[in-house]
Amino acid sequence: MYKKDCPFCNPYSDVNQTIVFESETCYFLQHDNEQRVLKGSGVIVPKKHRSDPFDLTEEEWLDTYTLLNRAKAYLDERFSPDGYTVGWNVGEVSGQFIPHSHLHVIPRHMDEPLAGKGVRYWLKQDENKRR
Repeated sequence: MYKKDCPFCNPYSDVNQTIVFESETCYFLQHDNEQRVLKGSGVIVPKKHRSDPFDLTEEEWLDTYTLLNRAKAYLDERFSPDGYTVGWNVGEVSGQFIPHSHLHVIPRHMDEPLAGKGVRYWLKQDENKRR
């Protein structure tokens, strides 16, 4: 499946987006934006339009795994991070604003102001408790 208005279905349509590498079914993309706080971050996306990771084929899962390891080696070499935050948002309520499955790969560094604060930190805050 392909969607004309989807930036991940059309990776060449954004001049600031780079296909760093790809497999038969997936891309590892980075957005070249100097204002970006999370330097080196990127996403792994299937080439076919899939709404979320629950829609991925077995081949897309395997290629995602392969690209994740390739992305780690690439980012280790270029950014020497102390760790990574890796994950999917599924649905708008979780923060998914592009409805095409994308796995975030974010290098993290000990000198960041929010070092040690992972994905669950924000979810566990009292102000996030359902009333």
